[in-house]
Amino acid sequence: MNLLTMPMKSSLLVTPLALTLLCGNAAAFDTPPPYGWSTSAELGAISTSGNTVGTSVTGKIDAKQELPDFSNEYVLSGFFKDEQVTNDDGSKSRERSAQRYAVSGKTAYKLLEDNDRLFALATHVNDKFGAYTKYSTVGVGYGTRLYGAENLTLDGELGPGYFRGERSTGETENGMTVRAAANLKWRLSESALFSQLVTVERGTSNTHSTAETSLATKINSTMQMKAAFSVRNDTSVPDDKKNTDTQTSVTLVYSF
Repeated sequence: MNLLTMPMKSSLLVTPLALTLLCGNAAAFDTPPPYGWSTSAELGAISTSGNTVGTSVTGKIDAKQELPDFSNEYVLSGFFKDEQVTNDDGSKSRERSAQRYAVSGKTAYKLLEDNDRLFALATHVNDKFGAYTKYSTVGVGYGTRLYGAENLTLDGELGPGYFRGERSTGETENGMTVRAAANLKWRLSESALFSQLVTVERGTSNTHSTAETSLATKINSTMQMKAAFSVRNDTSVPDDKKNTDTQTSVTLVYSF
């Protein structure tokens, strides 16, 4: 079985080896350069055979660019799951049971005060088996550092936006939203970083929320191991769908 991710609405058995790596000492996190690109790519996979046959893959690419007056970030992520099912006639076949990808772009203009910014963003999520099979947003707003200490920072964002979503029933929704986000980073040690990201988009017919809790540790100068738990929630969904989807994963992250 390969390390390492689990599908939505499932649990993860973390091995003692993974826990050791997550809590062990490693090289210190590199300080990013003041200007230029910094990119990370993460990948996790699990394959099962025997009584249960299936394959799950999750991946993400996060590219950030720092300029004297602007900060830019581009994110591409995906999650896929295939599993073997038994048909009515007794034959077996492989079926896709999860398929989701997301892409986003964000640019922020730096104001005179440190960590104060005006931003604009655009996101798109395609989830074949979700309550919303397509969900796109654009937004603008203001971001600032709410709290800053040597090992702990909390950043917040607030602003208006617009969304367009397509439900699994085929209905299309669109309208104005108010978006709020908070990003907490807590450096537990020279090698371990805890992160919590929460985003809420409140519209007239639905409130869309996402959250990710993660713990990352350095293995060497370019490689990290990351354990994460993410939640996606919509307050208004079709009758045959649940409001909340969760995903637990352990991935390897390569930074360059």
